[in-house]
Amino acid sequence: MSETQNQIDATEIELLTFQVGGQEYAIDIMSVREIRGWSKATPLPHAPNFVRGVINLRGTVLTIVDLADRLGMGRTDTKERNVIIVVHTGIETVGLLVDAVSDILAVNKSELQSPPEMAADNEQAFVSALMIAGERMVRILALSAALPSENTEAA
Repeated sequence: MSETQNQIDATEIELLTFQVGGQEYAIDIMSVREIRGWSKATPLPHAPNFVRGVINLRGTVLTIVDLADRLGMGRTDTKERNVIIVVHTGIETVGLLVDAVSDILAVNKSELQSPPEMAADNEQAFVSALMIAGERMVRILALSAALPSENTEAA
């Protein structure tokens, strides 16, 4: 691969788009480990409301986060069409309960725009960037903000 090709590749990012509460979000595909069909999670006592519980992922306990509830859209009424996106953040692996997976987009990083600063609490800034894809406005999820922190897990 030539140096020019490497420079072109470094400016592109692949995003997995998905639906949550009728809205379109995306995450860097490099953080996605797999996509699974919905399976009922085992609830845990004293877990935050947006944590649906845990499932057995090939012998590993996987925490399931209801992304709609985490984003303030209310608890997901689960159906067979719901999916779990298994993501890895470098520290932990978590499952995100979403309505459906939509597409994979190859995007030049210059197409990503900063969201307006409207959040009163920077820790609750769940959108890291915005992107226009055709007629759609896609929100790029700030994955680290959407996942339970150590303080949340201890609550």
